[in-house]
Amino acid sequence: MTVTHEVVNQAPSLTGFSTADEPALLEALRRDGAEWGEREVSELGALAGSAAVQDQARWAEQQPPRLHTHDRFGHRVDEVEFHPAWHQLMTVAVEHGLHAAPWADDRPGAHLVRAAKFYVWSQAEPGHGCPISMTYAAIPALRSAPDLAAQYEPLLAARSYDFGLRAPLTKSGLIAGMSMTEKQGGSDVRANTTRAVPAGDGTYRITGHKWFTSAPMSDAFLALAQTEEGLSCFLVPRVLPDGTLNGMRLMRLKDKLGNRSNASSEIEYDQAVAWPVGEPGRGVRTIVEMVNMTRLDCVLGSAAGMRAGLRQALHHTAHRRAFGRTLDRQPLMRSVLADLAIESEAATLLGMRLAAAVDRSQAGDAGEAALRRLALAAGKYWVCKRGSTHAAEALECLGGNGYVEDSGMPRLYREAPLLSIWEGSGNVAALDVLRALGKEPAALDAFLAEVETAAGADRRLDAAVAGVRKMLGSLADPERAQLMARSLAERMTLVLQGSLLLRYSHPALADAFCASRLDGEWGNAFGTLPSGVDLTAVLERARPLTPGAGGGAA
Repeated sequence: MTVTHEVVNQAPSLTGFSTADEPALLEALRRDGAEWGEREVSELGALAGSAAVQDQARWAEQQPPRLHTHDRFGHRVDEVEFHPAWHQLMTVAVEHGLHAAPWADDRPGAHLVRAAKFYVWSQAEPGHGCPISMTYAAIPALRSAPDLAAQYEPLLAARSYDFGLRAPLTKSGLIAGMSMTEKQGGSDVRANTTRAVPAGDGTYRITGHKWFTSAPMSDAFLALAQTEEGLSCFLVPRVLPDGTLNGMRLMRLKDKLGNRSNASSEIEYDQAVAWPVGEPGRGVRTIVEMVNMTRLDCVLGSAAGMRAGLRQALHHTAHRRAFGRTLDRQPLMRSVLADLAIESEAATLLGMRLAAAVDRSQAGDAGEAALRRLALAAGKYWVCKRGSTHAAEALECLGGNGYVEDSGMPRLYREAPLLSIWEGSGNVAALDVLRALGKEPAALDAFLAEVETAAGADRRLDAAVAGVRKMLGSLADPERAQLMARSLAERMTLVLQGSLLLRYSHPALADAFCASRLDGEWGNAFGTLPSGVDLTAVLERARPLTPGAGGGAA
């Protein structure tokens, strides 16, 4: 065979790194009393960056789940078949407690440690994070039914991934899902038509359809259905206590843009046996805490995607040469990389702060609970919106190499929009900011108190906070408030991120954020930072702590 050319000027494969190799992440653990989890976070980060796990992630994406409605004899089975790589990824996630384990852990910072682990592990393969996240979020809602919680919560929190269709209470560990959305309503769950009728023995029979039920192979679902009292919440197991399949029919799997390793389905409930959770007619109120907890993982997942894209961009540009030097030494590319790094760290800091608020609110801190309620709605809106833009720019840093599947960047790009849509797309999240402001005055007080912890540290942050206060004063008219909702959610998130960066990040990065995001010295694309930004300091902050793990000289 004739050798026609030699491969030169290509970046080597990016393997053998740690997704936990990031100052902002590790500092957050130490700052909030969760340093006890640093070792496991680091171990999981190293595993996520290994060649073996990268192969598993690739297989899980390239060999998506398959639906089997019937077996070869014609019996209804309603089962989803996954590639073994999916189960390997799920096993690691559950054994490391990324699901509901923190609810059974009374150590300080348990939810923060879990958030850090979710952040580093989802960088390996984000699709399986969906059932992991829903299992984590199910516990607060399930506690509205103490008897059910007593039976199910220990198994949901168990670090055992026990896949297969068997009666839930006979298994060593459980995965939970959520079944809310219907085709005629979408986010308007009060328009649901699925009905639940009392069976006379404390259970109900549910009949109806659900338009988007992700992870249909889960062991049990929290579902919404109409009763005489109104929309109510129920626990619906896939398999009944006697081992027979419940009346939950999988109609088809969605053919999605991204998130292809994870099954999302349309289902029909056909006289499915269900147990009530919470007060009849108060289903939205019961399940809203589950929605809020999954929104936290949307923020964390978007931050994780930003970090993964930034890592690839730093690695590629440190090895690719043009015009006599590596790309990461070219002034304009350095500005792009620094801008991506600023966005990434701002998202990471916010995600970690919201996770710390979960810990504190669980400990009884009402102010932290109020802060989480408002900041999570705003943060979910803005950070998840930024995820798609960030992924596109990071991909572009690799040029044509980033546009091919082998780079992994298309998978990252396709995944990003999901997190903005999941658990309430942009308008829903922005309107939820208005709802929190109207129903919980303490939430605004807590938010402003948190932001103003950095008061006086930077004139641009002070001016931006004053601007937010002015916007808040214009919400009396409901129609005008709706028109302002997106702008308000964006600015509230930006001032919170600015405050966090000023308190906890490198001064050069905080300065660049305030100049660009808060003071308007910024264009409409990444790489338009104002002159005077200390690009070297920002890039050094962004590079992995371990030499050679994805970067070169700044």
